Amino acid sequence: MPASRIQTTTVGSYPVPDWLVALPSEQALIDATRTVIHTQEMAGIDLVCDGELYRFDVNHPETNGMIEFFVRPMSGVRREIGLAEWLAFKQSKPHHFRSRPPAVVVGPVGPGALDLPTACARAKALATKPLKFTLTGPHMLAKMLLDSHYKHVSELALAIADVLAEQVKHIDAAVIQVDEANLPGAPDEWKWAAEAMNRVLRAIPTTPAVHLCFGNYGGQTIQKGGWGNLLDYLNALHVDHIVMENAHRPVEELEVFKGLRPEIGFGLGVVDIKQTVVESADEIARAIERADKVLGPGRIKYIHPDCGFWMLKRGIADGKIRALARGRDLYEGRH
Repeated sequence: MPASRIQTTTVGSYPVPDWLVALPSEQALIDATRTVIHTQEMAGIDLVCDGELYRFDVNHPETNGMIEFFVRPMSGVRREIGLAEWLAFKQSKPHHFRSRPPAVVVGPVGPGALDLPTACARAKALATKPLKFTLTGPHMLAKMLLDSHYKHVSELALAIADVLAEQVKHIDAAVIQVDEANLPGAPDEWKWAAEAMNRVLRAIPTTPAVHLCFGNYGGQTIQKGGWGNLLDYLNALHVDHIVMENAHRPVEELEVFKGLRPEIGFGLGVVDIKQTVVESADEIARAIERADKVLGPGRIKYIHPDCGFWMLKRGIADGKIRALARGRDLYEGRH
């Protein structure tokens, strides 16, 4: 059977298995990663992820480790938080949805003990299909930290970008996806955010991708705004394709992406991760058809969920994963 024109993938995270939470260990992490990858492969997903279990942190379930895992091992960053710093964090508008600060920047940011290549290698050894590796982007990491060293958050973001760029140079995955979930709520920061992101993207030796969404904090939208405010940012990226939140957004917003550079592949969100109802294959197929009519045939490169599955029950996530492949196949006339 010929390869599908539209590829299926997940955005990254998967519900952490209860048995990993109950008794975490290196072997349990490997077993859980194997389970997550195999679940996607059996469902017919073309580009699989490790469920972002490599960053699993039982102490920070509210953010799925997407901040702490990256910044705490870096040099120039202090993990201990004083009372005054905690209060400053609590009163800061960009941090209103977090319960505690991840760390404080006290000096020049460096790689420290961060080791993303090893995390990717562990997952790749368990996969039989092409693997996508995901990491949090420099804009969001910079915005979440308390900074007492750099003069402006943009300088911190560029420093973090340099650290991440050195990491991704050594990552062996079919696709390396960098995630930004804070920028949609601060579109006026797009110029320096794009500069920082491109430092990372240019260092990727394989296929670079960028995921943006309006937040997924306990299944809730965090950022307000629209995709039209970020079209300049998207067009500035040195990227193969983008991975976007669309299913939870107004249908008419697809019109915005007519202005996307034709060289950039479009990843269409067709699964709403902020609701527990499992989409049918027919609903997925109709979403693809609708987007094809708006953007033009052949414009869609991937379909996927709007964001990660980490806050859903496994049975619901698995159903939504199966719907992705079935809906794509239905649209392409395979069933």
